[in-house]
Amino acid sequence: MSDDVTEKMRAIIAEQALIDPTEVSMDATLEDLGIDSLGLVEAVFAIEETFDVQVPFNANDPADSAFDISNVQSMVDAVKALVAQKAG
Repeated sequence: MSDDVTEKMRAIIAEQALIDPTEVSMDATLEDLGIDSLGLVEAVFAIEETFDVQVPFNANDPADSAFDISNVQSMVDAVKALVAQKAG
């Protein structure tokens, strides 16, 4: 399941960055990929829809969110935790 989450996350992020998912490096920041605040919000919506989870994200103050957006790997790890929490 972990690889599936990673690949889906790379696809979501790539869509916002308008690049191929294979170009999404796990240590890249959203800024590195050219994703702005609107793209981030759209990515959060896509994550919630794709994984059927509620992302603890504050669009008004992303730095104050419980969802770590520091790089792609941290976002993948956060989504894996949300999916595992949902599974019980």
